[in-house]
Amino acid sequence: MEGDGSQATSGSLNDSQHDPGKMFIGGLSWQTSPDSLRDYFSKFGEIRECMVMRDPTTKRSRGFGFVTFTDAASVDKVLAQQHHELDSKTIDPKVAFPRRAQPKMVTRTKKIFVGGLSANTVVEDVKQYFEQFGKSCPHGALGPCFTLCPPHS
Repeated sequence: MEGDGSQATSGSLNDSQHDPGKMFIGGLSWQTSPDSLRDYFSKFGEIRECMVMRDPTTKRSRGFGFVTFTDAASVDKVLAQQHHELDSKTIDPKVAFPRRAQPKMVTRTKKIFVGGLSANTVVEDVKQYFEQFGKSCPHGALGPCFTLCPPHS
């Protein structure tokens, strides 16, 4: 993949196919190379393909890449380890999904919309209700909570 500045080795699947051995690696240092990425992840299993994505114009790293293992069990080994650090930076490996086949129910947002509340509902009522589901931030039961009220006539 010389044209986009990334490096890949042999063997790749069509974008629409899911490869259970493929991982998205986020949070890469600008200095991380395909070789250092391969060196780090090779301790989890044999690697079929490894690339650091680069901006096609500037050739600078985009801060993420992909690693494809020959055995999908290697992905489980990576995910079992809580902390990953490469080139003095914490990285975030995740199972890769093709763009057109993203699972519809996967979401990383921690925000929700709650509508249909009575005019008597106050922020404390909402907080108290949602505390039963556990703490969502280290500073308390809930992060910011807002109520929107219709304008008074």
